[in-house]
Amino acid sequence: MIPLSVAEKLLLLAGGEQLPASTLKHPIVSELIDEQIVQERITGRTKRTLFIPNPQYLHTWLGNLGINNLQEYIHALQDQATTRADMVRVSSNSKTQHRRTFKGFLVNSYLPIACTLHDAEYTVQPQPGTFTFVYDYEDFTPPSHVTIVGVENMENFRHIARQARLFAHIHPLFVCRYPQAQSKDLIKWLLSIPNPYLHFGDYDFAGINIYLSEYHRHLSSRATFYLPPNIDTLIATYGNPYLYNQQQLTHTVITDPTLQELIALLHLHKKGLEQEVFLM
Repeated sequence: MIPLSVAEKLLLLAGGEQLPASTLKHPIVSELIDEQIVQERITGRTKRTLFIPNPQYLHTWLGNLGINNLQEYIHALQDQATTRADMVRVSSNSKTQHRRTFKGFLVNSYLPIACTLHDAEYTVQPQPGTFTFVYDYEDFTPPSHVTIVGVENMENFRHIARQARLFAHIHPLFVCRYPQAQSKDLIKWLLSIPNPYLHFGDYDFAGINIYLSEYHRHLSSRATFYLPPNIDTLIATYGNPYLYNQQQLTHTVITDPTLQELIALLHLHKKGLEQEVFLM
């Protein structure tokens, strides 16, 4: 059951407000952060605020708990005369246990990749304009020579064939961190297979934070950050000073030489670069 104080703050976040992270310390909020439904933003040196970029993900998550209307759920908790039957009506289950009804993640490829699904061969090669959604990811296995490439932004994931030149040195199978409510499934799958992971994201502090927090901390040495050979020129030519000025690293110690090189370039040019530059 979600406590009243937490439910009220979730309603505010769903309405577009931002709240100090210190006011929302609860295991349920931690789970929502892990699912990337609730996200953190650093303001100043240490102040952290929470926000919800897509309220629909929250409503879907709550629906899996049986809470179909957050406002009614709050009203029921506020009413001291609320009966158990009332709580059943607003939450579908008086014990309100979490049951996921939707799982899995998106994959994409511009080349046919013969994978295995339920011990049978399954070729991944979506038609242009479509993606493949893997539901039973526990039984989905790519060939051992394939590198899993995680694409941070949906537009790049959608038009991955236009960026094939960047991945000529590997046999890539592309996965996407959206929808973010499915991010745990993707990590579980990556941990269950031996394939290397290559992160293709934004070249700014936020992109580095996403890589370190969501992927490297789970995959360790199996994960690498993709840095194109002409990144210096790209940042100098197409970089955005706003991205540099408004973002901060959340990791104080970084020993990865690739990331150290990128961070040095960001400080040199005082710009950040979004990966959509490769679609130009």
